[in-house]
Amino acid sequence: MFLIDLPLARVALEIHEMHKVVCAVLQKWPDQNLLPYRDYKKHIQDCEWFRIYDIIEGLYQLQLKKNISHVSYTHSFVEAINEAFFEQNIGWQIDSDGKVVTRGDEEFEATVKTAVSVLHTDQKPTAAGHLRSAVAALSARPKANTSGAVAHATSAVECVLGAITGQTMTLGKYLDKHSSLFHPALKKGLDGIYGYASDVGARHGKEGTEPAFEEAGFVLATCAAVCTLLTRKHSK
Repeated sequence: MFLIDLPLARVALEIHEMHKVVCAVLQKWPDQNLLPYRDYKKHIQDCEWFRIYDIIEGLYQLQLKKNISHVSYTHSFVEAINEAFFEQNIGWQIDSDGKVVTRGDEEFEATVKTAVSVLHTDQKPTAAGHLRSAVAALSARPKANTSGAVAHATSAVECVLGAITGQTMTLGKYLDKHSSLFHPALKKGLDGIYGYASDVGARHGKEGTEPAFEEAGFVLATCAAVCTLLTRKHSK
């Protein structure tokens, strides 16, 4: 209902624009016998749940094109959507690229955002990109790509270790060859993460198994924290 009445929420969005985006995203012909509001309301009520987020992303792109010289309008749109997600206890949010992605608790969000920021500051964009890709994989609709999330998360750690050591290898081999980079207890924990990723097929693929969503989120948060730790200890 919030999305249906979004043109009334003072976010620089007209009813005819909303109608156009909804029909384009859902690939529906506009019904000339209905007012635009009633037509797009019908389509929104009838569509699959995950198409709601496709519509939101389409509206974000519209706002971006319209408001190149008025960034505050796009910002207001993002704030309105994210506030609605939060108030309705819906675990999604619009990120800085206009994509609707999964939203974890405050600790999860802070851990991942801190890692991405630290990696960019230390000129490690590939590692940061892997963390972003891990979040995107967890946000795949209608079913999360948990294997992809775990694979990208561990790859982020491997990127950081490669930058530190000047060598390219798997996380397991880094842990064996460069154990001095970690406290023994931390090394044991990372060994467990790598073993888990291998067991559930997130490293090399395994038929009939995939990580649970909650476990994939835990691996992502852990790897993000490790990236932050390693980067701060071995900053460029």
